[in-house]
Amino acid sequence: MLDMRKMLSYLLLGALLVVGLAGCGQQTAAGGGDVKLTLVAYSTPKEAYDEIIPAFQKTEAGKGVTFSTSYGASGAQSRAVASGLQADVVAFSLATDIDRLVKAGIVSQDWNKDQYKGMVTDSVVVLAVRPGNPKHIKGWDDLIKPGIEVVTPNPFTSGGARWNIMAAYGAQIKAGKSEQKAEQYLKQLFDHVQVQDNSGRESLQTFLNGKGDVAITYENEAINAKQKGEKLDYVVPDQTILIENPVAVTKTTKHPDKAKAFVDFLRSEEAQKIFGQKGYRPVVKSVLSQFDYPTPSGLFTIDDLGGWDTVTQKFFDPEKGVVAEIEKAKGVSVESK
Repeated sequence: MLDMRKMLSYLLLGALLVVGLAGCGQQTAAGGGDVKLTLVAYSTPKEAYDEIIPAFQKTEAGKGVTFSTSYGASGAQSRAVASGLQADVVAFSLATDIDRLVKAGIVSQDWNKDQYKGMVTDSVVVLAVRPGNPKHIKGWDDLIKPGIEVVTPNPFTSGGARWNIMAAYGAQIKAGKSEQKAEQYLKQLFDHVQVQDNSGRESLQTFLNGKGDVAITYENEAINAKQKGEKLDYVVPDQTILIENPVAVTKTTKHPDKAKAFVDFLRSEEAQKIFGQKGYRPVVKSVLSQFDYPTPSGLFTIDDLGGWDTVTQKFFDPEKGVVAEIEKAKGVSVESK
């Protein structure tokens, strides 16, 4: 009898173990698979990645891959990864935020040696205005007219803010002004800046909440806001800068093949179309041609202004940069957050 009781106990214990293991298997399946990738990105492309990630998971390369995502101000995200935040793929607003990770040994030096030079999307800097453009904003000169209030992010936390500032500066150079006069324009412009949020997304939301007459922003951000039914219009200045947004796989990823497959997918026609539908200019030319994005007559690039290394030192060095000096005179912190 005792042996029979032991036998029944063993059978019951075995049954419970089988049920328990089956439950664990269901949890793994619900979690999506064996590989988890962490994407650390700047704030504005969240809606695009919300559609691109599921599309990738439906591909052969993406089967069984789950994602953890983090979005925020580009510079802050880059510094977080440099300080230890785990990331398999990083997607930032500007190349210097990737370069920081190269110096930290987290991203390979050849990250931008592919046919797209490391970029995944393009955009341009535009001027968001109130519906109907009541202040008659047509270009950069209108931003420094009496009474005009401007909204743009803090350039010491936001990559978008640096694009905005270089668009404003470069537009003056394109118009034939000297570097000295272009720098003077920046001083005048900042006299009209009322709010400097930490990121481009926060900055545009401040504008949508009613602050300011003009928001300097990305074209894709303005398009995204309009798609959501927000009340704003936007002006593409004749002179503006081509925004180029980079992506890279980290050297610290435990899943380099899957991370690379995801980055490769970001340049696929399917993913590039999603970016295009969200207001970004695709870097794949055949996909870009499917969209009707205007080409400003005075479009220029950061390389036309000397490249990011030169620009960062001249304008954004916290000790002696042109913009740092302007900000300090206004009592604005130039510490990176």
